Amino acid sequence: MTDTPSLDTPAPDPAALREAVERVRTEVAKAVVGQDAAVSGLLVALLARGHVLLEGVPGVAKTLLVRSFSRALGLDTKRVQFTPDLMPGDVSGSLVYDSRSGEFEFREGPVFTHVLLADEINRTPPKTQAALLEAMEERQVSADGVTRSLPSPFLVAATQNPIEHEGTYTLPEAQLDRFLMKLVVEVPPREAEVAVLRRHADGFSPRALEGVAAALTTVDIEAAQRAADAVAVDDDVLAYIVDLARATRRSPSVQLGASPRAATALLAAAKAWAWLGSYPAVTPDHVQAMIIPVWRHRIRLAADAEIEGVSAQAVLTAVLQQTPVPL
Repeated sequence: MTDTPSLDTPAPDPAALREAVERVRTEVAKAVVGQDAAVSGLLVALLARGHVLLEGVPGVAKTLLVRSFSRALGLDTKRVQFTPDLMPGDVSGSLVYDSRSGEFEFREGPVFTHVLLADEINRTPPKTQAALLEAMEERQVSADGVTRSLPSPFLVAATQNPIEHEGTYTLPEAQLDRFLMKLVVEVPPREAEVAVLRRHADGFSPRALEGVAAALTTVDIEAAQRAADAVAVDDDVLAYIVDLARATRRSPSVQLGASPRAATALLAAAKAWAWLGSYPAVTPDHVQAMIIPVWRHRIRLAADAEIEGVSAQAVLTAVLQQTPVPL
């Protein structure tokens, strides 16, 4: 979609705008069953102008989830299957010689889209993974001394398999830090699995998403992003986020705790979650709801803690229990 607001366009009604955003859930549910939490995470990331890392075993509809989500947003999407032989230019674009003009021209890569689906991102070497760093952080691509802006809104949704490690490359901390959230896509409950089979028995094809309609325009999305960014935050809540971050750094199970950038990411996600819930200001409950998906990939566990089977989620749960909550 290429809708752009004009100077005479009135500000959208907050309630109507929030209702339109919530309709995205309804549209995604036409294709994906039992992944409401993941849809909520994608909405939060979109409103907070962040990116999402989806982790789950094969067959839990990670790719279908992203495709149906982008379709419900009415946004252009491109998919890149990350493989060991993928080169950086295959993602960001490259200079191509034009024999007719005798000059090199830049050919845009798939990153020039609204929603980039980076499938199995950990199957490509760090050199190619790094091609996304500038795009994810700066929303631009630099080549041959020229900086080219990416479309707005822009969201990277990357998937990875947590079980199979052969032929994979661990994502560097710098790359992980560019993802606002890490969402774990679980196997759906029994009732949801039965519903999935019923849809397939009735002829549903995951390759065809004609039933999923666009619930938003780019104007709506950008207005919702501004509204989420404008949610108020008291100083006590800001101090609470800092106390949580400092608590992770003191934890004996943690080698590398949450950074100041991680704290700002948690703030952005909490503001988006508060806006979705029609709250005028962020509360400690919003911070607590977002801390695990926003921080679980940002803290590095100590070696002895990993040997003992301690998880990042367990550490963050303990931090929440031990940190005083502002009244």
